Amino acid sequence: MIKSVVRRFAVAAVAGALSATGAASAAHAATAGEPREAACPPSATAVGFSDALDKITIGATKVGGLSALAYDRVSREYVSVEDRSGTDAARLFFFRDPAKPEITRSLPLTKQDGTAYDVGNFDGEGVAVLPDGDYLVSSETEPSIMIFDRSGRQRGSLEVPARFRIAPNGEGADNAGLEGLSVSPDGRYVFAAMEGTLSGDKPATGEGVWRRLLVYRAEHDGGYALTRQIGYRVDPGNRIAEVAAYGDGRLLVMEAAYDAAMGNSVRLYAVRGADRASDVSAVRDLSAAPSQAVVRKKLVSDLVHCPSLGATSPEPQTNPLMDNYEGLQVDVSDGRHRARLHLISDDNFNALQVTRVLTLTARLP
Repeated sequence: MIKSVVRRFAVAAVAGALSATGAASAAHAATAGEPREAACPPSATAVGFSDALDKITIGATKVGGLSALAYDRVSREYVSVEDRSGTDAARLFFFRDPAKPEITRSLPLTKQDGTAYDVGNFDGEGVAVLPDGDYLVSSETEPSIMIFDRSGRQRGSLEVPARFRIAPNGEGADNAGLEGLSVSPDGRYVFAAMEGTLSGDKPATGEGVWRRLLVYRAEHDGGYALTRQIGYRVDPGNRIAEVAAYGDGRLLVMEAAYDAAMGNSVRLYAVRGADRASDVSAVRDLSAAPSQAVVRKKLVSDLVHCPSLGATSPEPQTNPLMDNYEGLQVDVSDGRHRARLHLISDDNFNALQVTRVLTLTARLP
């Protein structure tokens, strides 16, 4: 979730004036006169986008706050989790075609006793689909990583170290917990990323740019065991909005930021060897650790420099194609090198933000 309270709530009255019909018709690809694919430097291209999911309702349920993206091979659908569902039950939303997305169904998430999760006890930020079809969902509330079966009922959870808990119970900052979540294509590893810096990893002066990623490995009994923490350094001013595993120890990390005058910015970085990187579990302060404690990253795309593709934005943006992108799915089409990337933005149920699905192609290292 983007961190500006003003953006989330200042224009709530305007939201009611937006119609589902008008929003659903706002589906776009590259406009006439523009190339079908256009460069998003240094190594990605923009294919198209759709605003068809923006400000729509399914029955009495508002669709919004979509904060993650994964592919469900069982149902052949893309799945997203709703971020902060208010008084409604927390849920997953599903759609099939990123170029022309239409909600196919939703799935409420419940505790093991069958009672619903809601904004009071759940803040969904990441989603992944395990090899057996169960759903893995991260919540910033504690934070936690929970396992839900195909009916939406919780059946377990993964271990999260005590220091990751939100202060005062741990070193995590409110609304900056476990944001990114992904399962490797072979199902052997789960990766979970902290959006913000733990208080113990912040320097005495200056910005805390160090993040921790949790790495879990599949066990013979079908569960996942926490095996290591790896260190990552964001660009100044950025946060980790999502991670997406796309190969053998390979991760795509989505870094994002927001500025009231310039709008949103997103950078995609590739990381290799995440499954065997140095374990920093015992490192108390990443800001004082040697450089080798942090994984190397390679810029894949700075999305602010993509073509606009004819997109418009209701708020100031350096590039009107930008919004609060928080979901990322990598569909590898040519080995591990050429991939199709799908991003989805979290509108925070705010009239000045858009639920947008953006498609890129990229050559990944």
